[in-house]
Amino acid sequence: MIEISNVSMCYKVQRENIKSLKEYVVNVIKGKVTYDEFCALDNININIGKGEVCGIIGSNGAGKSTLLKLIAGVLAPTTGEISVKGTIAPMLELGAGFDQDLTARENIYLNGAILGYSKEFLDSKYNSIVDFSELHSFMEQPIRTFSSGMMMRLAFSIATIIEPEILIVDEILSVGDAHFAEKSSKRMKELMSGGTTVIMVSHVLQQIEDICDRVIWLENGKIVLEGESMEVCNAYRSKL
Repeated sequence: MIEISNVSMCYKVQRENIKSLKEYVVNVIKGKVTYDEFCALDNININIGKGEVCGIIGSNGAGKSTLLKLIAGVLAPTTGEISVKGTIAPMLELGAGFDQDLTARENIYLNGAILGYSKEFLDSKYNSIVDFSELHSFMEQPIRTFSSGMMMRLAFSIATIIEPEILIVDEILSVGDAHFAEKSSKRMKELMSGGTTVIMVSHVLQQIEDICDRVIWLENGKIVLEGESMEVCNAYRSKL
């Protein structure tokens, strides 16, 4: 389903502490703007098969979220190729695709449209989305009044209303109360039993061990270890 071949993702990081656009333009004209190169991912090769549940672990800044954004097509790699076969439901950043000034009801249609759902489809699934999110009393409230847990409930409910071929999850199950975390995990397992390919990032190793078949450990943009979930998680724990 997903083939990542010799992929690197590099950024230019400006050395000078420039604080305004005017100062930046003046420094560019004078040739005083210099950059260092930072590689968030360095020559990564990964294959993920249909129906596989793959976890990505590593410390902050290891390149985990960058990898998920590349798979989702949000970013294009600096070098290398990524081949993805199947429809993707990405849950990359809490509230991404939401308009803070729109109500929760309006954001269902906005976020659903971003994910490729038609208005007719969202009309037919609206009640199911609200029921799963358990936000019945808040649907006419603007998103800016929501807590992070409430936003997570809504985002997860929209993204998983159908069975996508590929589900990408970045820490979203780690937010919210125990009740909804359990409910979300149950829904994830339903998707997995239906053959959905899942790639997820989490700092909660127990969650990774419970859900994932295989785990990839990233550090400094490189793969440290890849294999069975318990083996890789135990190796990661030993380094903490």
